[in-house]
Amino acid sequence: MTPREILTLCREKDIKAVDLRFVDLPGLWHHTTIPVSCLDEEVFEDGLGFDGSSLRGWQPIDESDMLLIPQAETAFVDPFTELPTLCLICNIQDPVTREDYTKDPRNVAGKAVNYLKSSGVADAAFFGPEPEFFIFDDVRYDQNAHESYYHVDSIEGEWNRGRLESPNLGHKMRHKEGYFPVPPMDQLMNLRNEMMQIMINVGIPVECQHHEVGSAGQAEIDVHFNELLRMSDQLMMYKYIVKNVAHSHGKTVTFMPKPLFADNGSGMHTHFSFWKEEKPLFAGSQYAGLSDLGLHAIGGILRHAPALLAFTNPTTNSYKRLVPGYEAPVNLAYSVRNRSAACRIPMYSPSPKAKRVEFRCPDPSCNPYLAFSAILMAAMDGVQNKISPGEPLDKDIYDLPVEEAQSVKKTPSSLDQALDALAADHEFLLRGEVFTPDIIEGWIAYKMQNEVDAVRLRPHPYEFCMYYDI
Repeated sequence: MTPREILTLCREKDIKAVDLRFVDLPGLWHHTTIPVSCLDEEVFEDGLGFDGSSLRGWQPIDESDMLLIPQAETAFVDPFTELPTLCLICNIQDPVTREDYTKDPRNVAGKAVNYLKSSGVADAAFFGPEPEFFIFDDVRYDQNAHESYYHVDSIEGEWNRGRLESPNLGHKMRHKEGYFPVPPMDQLMNLRNEMMQIMINVGIPVECQHHEVGSAGQAEIDVHFNELLRMSDQLMMYKYIVKNVAHSHGKTVTFMPKPLFADNGSGMHTHFSFWKEEKPLFAGSQYAGLSDLGLHAIGGILRHAPALLAFTNPTTNSYKRLVPGYEAPVNLAYSVRNRSAACRIPMYSPSPKAKRVEFRCPDPSCNPYLAFSAILMAAMDGVQNKISPGEPLDKDIYDLPVEEAQSVKKTPSSLDQALDALAADHEFLLRGEVFTPDIIEGWIAYKMQNEVDAVRLRPHPYEFCMYYDI
């Protein structure tokens, strides 16, 4: 859509307010709202000012002025506001130079797409994430000098089998047995259907929705793949919709990778492929129907995976999910059907158009603009340098002899390890100025100070269980 078409749409839909949205460095949406009378074609060019020093990881206070530049093609009508409201996703610019802001995650994604096109390798990168999340009925948590705790609850939780609910009707899911049950065991079908339908209403094509393995309300809604930048926008819309539908029903959603002990965590298996002139480039006659280019893309992902995880698995909680010995994709290898491998080649369809690589490590706590861009850049490095992915891992990793199992490289076991890997290996991200040194350095510094150190310095509740009687 063009700015003029947006103004026409506002009149047709009797829009009263325009909500301008943008994403911060860690990956949360922020917004400001103007009356529709303040929206004209000049706003799309000149933008609107805001304080960039009040956003995490952005500007110092002496350089705080920034501009929001609405992007007309991102428009959608907000399905939750009482006042008819049009939403526009914005890019960020410096008001003095009018240059796109290097720390704007959406700018990074745009540059990644441009780099791909300018390389001549491909003209499109398609991404299809599968975000998982938990729907809880109650959540309480706190941390201060003398106490630390969290408490989550779900009507479906196995721990509520004996709770007085007047009446308790049973149908509580055992841990790790929540995959695809029908109602009444699945008590959230109607809620997920509402989420699915609202996504469709705002222009996000949905492929399916279902209950996931986790016992207490774990869910997944799969959307149709799209090009990198648009898919990043849609994932932000996805989170907004899921959280607000749950909120409207007195429930709460979290995209934390590991909110429950001893049950499945929430991942975001991410499918991707390169195309050129509307032809799929990953399809070929090599292993699992891949092309040489597709295998080299896997080679790039596996080589740079430790650094990639600083963006695709960017929280301390992410590494409570990526734990060896369970079903988590901690093995830096590739396979057709081995789901413990970091890269899998789905075999559901023989069509060349369906040929893609599934990177299984990412989780939904990530900033999609940065995560997808980093995946693209790693795959591009593999293609440009013809990096071999090695031999596939078509065995049960848990049945391998000890020496053979130990030879398979593993993902980092903590956020600080991933950040150290990023500090040592990020040249591939700097090509084409897609990522810039200030965003790499700022990301590492922010994560180390505000997340790694923040957790490291605090006593853990389980430490009292282990050590109080010393």
